[in-house]
Order: sequence, then C-alpha cells, then structure tokens
Amino acid sequence: MTKKIFHIFLIVAFKTTMISAQNIDCWPNFRGNQPLQGKTNAQIPTSPKLLWTYQTEDIIKSSAVICNGNIFIGSNDGYIYSLNLKGELNWKFNAGTSLEAAPLILDNVAYIGSLEGILFALDANSGELKWKYKADNQISGSAGWVYSADKKSKRIITGSYDFYMHCVDAKTGNLVWKYEADNYINGAPATNGKVAVFGGCDGFLHQVNVITGKSQDKIDIGTYIASSAALDGNNAFFGNYDGVFYGASLVDKKINWKYNGAGPFLGSPAISKNKVIIGSQDRNVYCFDKTTGEVLWKFKTLNKVESSPVIVGNKVLIGSNDGNLYILNINNGDKIWSYEIGSPIISSPAVINNLIVVGAGDGRVYTFGLK
Repeated sequence: MTKKIFHIFLIVAFKTTMISAQNIDCWPNFRGNQPLQGKTNAQIPTSPKLLWTYQTEDIIKSSAVICNGNIFIGSNDGYIYSLNLKGELNWKFNAGTSLEAAPLILDNVAYIGSLEGILFALDANSGELKWKYKADNQISGSAGWVYSADKKSKRIITGSYDFYMHCVDAKTGNLVWKYEADNYINGAPATNGKVAVFGGCDGFLHQVNVITGKSQDKIDIGTYIASSAALDGNNAFFGNYDGVFYGASLVDKKINWKYNGAGPFLGSPAISKNKVIIGSQDRNVYCFDKTTGEVLWKFKTLNKVESSPVIVGNKVLIGSNDGNLYILNINNGDKIWSYEIGSPIISSPAVINNLIVVGAGDGRVYTFGLK
C-alpha cells in the first residue's frame, strides 16, 4: 500500500469512526456528533403530534440529548432530569445552580456543566455522582469528548468563562490540560479527533491540539463568537455577534467566504451536503451554499432565532423566540409545519427516529412524534 493510499484510508476510517458515535436512535450531545454538525439520518413525521410534556421549575435553555431510551436535559431550576420516552421521571440530580449547557452522554455517563463552573459526571442509569470538576467561572457551553493519544481512554473537554478550555479524564475527572484564551469561552468545542475548534469572546476561532492542549493556530474574527462552530472536513462554519457568518479553512487558516448583514448569531449551524443552515437574532433562518457562501434561501420567523437547527433528511427543524417550533423544506425554506408552544424556544431540538424533544421558556420539555 502506498503512503498516499494509506493516508486516504486513515482519513476514511477516522471519519467512519467519528460518525458511528451517533445513530438514528441516539442523539448523544448538543449537535448530535463530535463535529457538531446538527444532522441525523433519522426520520420524522411531516406533521408531528405532541405526545407529552414534562414540567420543570424554571426556564429551559439547555438542549436535550437522547440515548438508550432515555432523555436527559438541564433546567435553570438547577436540576438535570432523566426521563423515559413516555415522559416519566427516571431521576433528577441537584447541581445547585442553573444548567444551560446540554448534557453529553458517553459510555453510560452524563456529563454536564453548571453556571457555578462545575462539570458533573453522573451515572446515566441512576443519576449517582461519579465525580465533579471545578472551573473558576461558569460553564455555559456543552462538553465534547476525544480519545487519549493511545486511544485507550477518553477525555472530556469543556470551555468556561474563566477563559480556559479544560480537558479532564472521562473516568476520574482529573485535569489533563488547560488552554487559555483571552476572554470568555461560551460555546461548545467541535472536534475532529485531532483538534478542538471553538470561538471565544476574544474574537478568535481557536484550533487546539486535543492531545497536548497546545494551540495549532487561531483566526482573528474581530468580535466575539458566542456560539459553537461546526466542522465539515477541513472547514469550519460559524457566526459572530456582529451578524457575520463565515466559512473558514482549518488547513489554510483563512476565511474562505463570509456573509455580512445578518443579526447576531447565538445559535450554531447545521451542515448537510452543500448546505449550511443557521438562525439569527434578526429573526431569519439562513441557508448558505457551503462552498461559496451564497444565500440559497431565508425564512422569516416572528422573533429572534437563538435555537440551533437540526437537518433531518430533506427537512430543517428549528425553534424560535416567537414560541414556534418549525419544520422547513431544506431545498427552498418553505414552511412544512409549525407548532405554537407559546413560549420562547432557545433550546435546540434533539432528534431520534420519529421523535423530537425540545425545551422551552415555560420550563417544559416538549416531545413530538407519531401518535
């Protein structure tokens, strides 16, 4: 086997390993997979029916995850909840303060950060605390995971308002490394197994080696990046608070294209084939050509869009602060379906086959599917 062919083989094998972590019956983290692409091969009904709701004691900004027949979600009431698919409580764990990050489910452990700056590791079956790790300021973004250099263990990575990206051992919570940015880190890290990619309030898109915690490089964006980037091959896609959306090359460390003129981007993009889709505080959902940055379509909601979209086949699922959950046609942005919850939706949907779960500002978890 030549070196070139072997290199291609490694890339294909690596990508297959990354994608296999998600399937149509498991949505294990904030955007469904490690590169944070916000897409799934699952199917959802054209007109989903409300199956049940579950009431927490405060607003929900956390996004749900679903694995092994259970739903996990945080609430600003300070609890992380585990529910079965019928909406019955399995357990809840008191984190002591608001939970705005989505959980991460990995090897039957739920990892979630709090606004007190504590990263909790909980047994996914019982809710029993396994360990906790303390950062020096709040954790607002969801955790990601990567392998150690020898692939024998796993590590959890999470950003904090203490300016650091923290990497800890998944089993023990012991610190492996810390990477210092120049301001708050609000979003979740996207990973391809080699680098963690994330923006910060310092106005940079950072690339950090996941083994060493050292900077691979950073791209100056000029203003703060509040949301999470999504990775596709050697490219990253993300928006900033000035309403500029970018397609950037991680290899060339440069901007391939950018779109000016939207409102602040607080949600994260979804990527599928040639399309990148994201909502903005200017009330629009944007669909960009992944290669050129051309706007393929826009869909106008009635209020800010801070929820992140999920691409489900030829459908786009997204919530809005206007209180509606929408399904749009991915090809032209036409509305296929909507459901009026009546309370702002900042939480991003979680999707498995024929099931949609989303939290809302009224403190309820809403579940839609086939009835």
